[in-house]
Amino acid sequence: MTRFYLVDVFANRPLTGNPLALVPDADDLTTPQMQAIAREFNQSETTFLLRPDEEGVDWRLRSFTPAGAEVDGAGHNALGAWLWLAEQGLTGDQPAVTMRQRIGPEILPVQILRAPGERIRIVMDQGVPEFGEHVTDGERLTATLGLEPRHLSPDAAAQVVSTGVAHLLVPLASREAVDAAVAHSRDLALLLAEAGGEGCYLYTTAGDDRVAAYTRFFNPTVGIAEDPATGTAAGPLAVALVRSGRVPAGTPVLIEQGHQLGRPSRIRVDVTGDRVRLSGSGLVTAHGELRLV
Repeated sequence: MTRFYLVDVFANRPLTGNPLALVPDADDLTTPQMQAIAREFNQSETTFLLRPDEEGVDWRLRSFTPAGAEVDGAGHNALGAWLWLAEQGLTGDQPAVTMRQRIGPEILPVQILRAPGERIRIVMDQGVPEFGEHVTDGERLTATLGLEPRHLSPDAAAQVVSTGVAHLLVPLASREAVDAAVAHSRDLALLLAEAGGEGCYLYTTAGDDRVAAYTRFFNPTVGIAEDPATGTAAGPLAVALVRSGRVPAGTPVLIEQGHQLGRPSRIRVDVTGDRVRLSGSGLVTAHGELRLV
């Protein structure tokens, strides 16, 4: 039997946020088995916990989409795994502890925070920001999203940005425009491949002073139609907002996502120079056993 858990990430109550399928004790699973399990769960990502095979690492994580694509970067795939580890008592019981995770090519620190009467909070470092290509063909871009050029924001340009995974950030003029988008997966995937982006993060800074941005995420390149909370895209967006002056430096960047999917999520990102830290909480909502033989 192989144990599994479901964790609602970036959530403060069950059945909200971004659901993650988590398989601990995955050292004996082959890559094809991991891919098949991810296809079985059919969540945007399934994460597998493995023991470290090098010094200075506490846990290794591997994550796959239902299409079998392996996903690097520290997003909800990693945050949910650390929430489970903390709930299982595998990170100690101190008010604050820092550990290190291997995700893809990077080793990144993770902080586990405990406060009386509050949910465990995970704070994860992402990679150093990298800025890629701009997408200047507004007609083609909006056509892939079922929108029109008038829906684009005049205050910013679409650009690929990475803090571990490169995503195309597309600024729109209003929440209504974000909600109206309907991604044409094949055309969008082709545009993303040409621009050097994996997924597409639509956002607007208009309409709500309580949050920095209202967003939706499409990632046809790895088989994700739409994701309700995307940490690997929130990090790049926070960097872009801070560097452009649309969010004051030193201010936590709060990002809302998932409303169109009925799974509202709120993501926090702190940007200090080149240091990008993603944080959030969540809860384990289900567990069970897989029969693989």
